[in-house]
Amino acid sequence: MGAKKKTGEPTSAAFNVTKQEEVVKKEIHIVGQRVKYYREKKGIEQMALAEMLGVKSNAISNWEHGRTRPDLDQIPKICKALGIGFYELFGVDDPLRTFTAKERAIIADYRYLNDQNKSVFNAVLDTLTERQRAEECPPITKLIKFQKQLAAGFDVSADFDDEGEDIYLYSSEEVDSADCVFTVSGNSMEPEYYDGDLVLVRRYPGCRKLKPGDVGAFMIGNETYIKEYQKDGLHSFNEDYDTMHFNSDEHVILIGKVMGIVEEKDLASDEHIELYRVLHPEDEEE
Repeated sequence: MGAKKKTGEPTSAAFNVTKQEEVVKKEIHIVGQRVKYYREKKGIEQMALAEMLGVKSNAISNWEHGRTRPDLDQIPKICKALGIGFYELFGVDDPLRTFTAKERAIIADYRYLNDQNKSVFNAVLDTLTERQRAEECPPITKLIKFQKQLAAGFDVSADFDDEGEDIYLYSSEEVDSADCVFTVSGNSMEPEYYDGDLVLVRRYPGCRKLKPGDVGAFMIGNETYIKEYQKDGLHSFNEDYDTMHFNSDEHVILIGKVMGIVEEKDLASDEHIELYRVLHPEDEEE
């Protein structure tokens, strides 16, 4: 059995508040004292502060003497009226303003630099920050996405008429096993491959010759096909299509083995692509 919950202990559902609200709930009793301190420091009368906050004339006195407390929605207004921040009002350290001795030394050195050297420092810092963000982003694999049109007279030693375009995918075992990407056209391979699907292909001879049951990308004449290889021909998954049979005089070329489908989640975001390019500038020069 689990430990018995203490009486009055807030549940996560009943105490779903921000970090700042937690500080407010814990330290609300000191707010009146802090209001008085900063009000007097600014030279603001109680009546004037009450008017600024839109509260009753005796509200400020009640806060400062601990008789009542300001509502949480009054906190931002109090900070604005007194010209202070949230953390100052509650007498706690602002984590964004807490620096180590080394960080303070760096700030001091930076302030010592002249404008020209500050510009150099800023440029180096921007470069390092961008590079670290790039190193922390998910690994990406760049492949070539070929268009459907191919050159006439294609043979085993020929290549595609166009150079294709870059496509950036999040790395995975399936993605990394491929060399390029093709687009499926038509419905002959449904329900496994639909019209418009992007398929990952490992080019031949990088892949081994297909075994019966493997799905491959083929070129016949000047057309490309994605079919299941069997010894008697190329099969479609859609039963409305006949098997493609060939004789020894017909030129059927294996482009490569289909390794899988590119899912929406595999496509790298524009932000991550830019970070990838930071780490791989040589790819963009090719």
